[in-house]
Amino acid sequence: MARTLEFFFDYASPYSYLASAQVEALAKRTGAELRWRPFLLGAVFKATGNVPPISTASKAAYLAKDLLDWTRYLGLPPFQMPGTFPINSLKANRLGLVAAEQGRIAAFSHAAYRAAFVDGKDLNEPGVLAELARAAELEPQQALAKAESQDIKDALRRNTDEAIARGAFGAPTFFVGEEMFFGNDRMQFVERALGGG
Repeated sequence: MARTLEFFFDYASPYSYLASAQVEALAKRTGAELRWRPFLLGAVFKATGNVPPISTASKAAYLAKDLLDWTRYLGLPPFQMPGTFPINSLKANRLGLVAAEQGRIAAFSHAAYRAAFVDGKDLNEPGVLAELARAAELEPQQALAKAESQDIKDALRRNTDEAIARGAFGAPTFFVGEEMFFGNDRMQFVERALGGG
């Protein structure tokens, strides 16, 4: 039976963007079932007493270089920090869950991360969210309405609460069973835990 790889992330997280560019290939190489699990990174930070890297001046200065280094290394388009950073990603995370219900979360996630970190778009703008829905082959009006439903709001809260309860303190966070891995730079350990590499 294939092992499951749980990928907890937030569309506001540039390091989750880097992980999203690698995680499908990793799952394919290892035969793992991949579960994309949007959560609210701000709530995770608050619950765990963690702070975003951008809140420390020296880390913020290094962040831009590090993200450019990573995008070059992974062969991704040049990284662009959106003018609205830190991103209000609540609606995008909810829309990701709508996409997940329809089996379109990978396509939605790639479109959302490209919009934010390549094109510099605001993921809180209704027009941008509608574009992302279309990119994932969702009907925009229906998807945006569903994203405001109580069941989707509750699902995002459950993902967030579960991640915190299991030890998450930031994004991206991966679980193989109950073994946790944090960061896009730990994916080789994720692969080993899944029996690859």
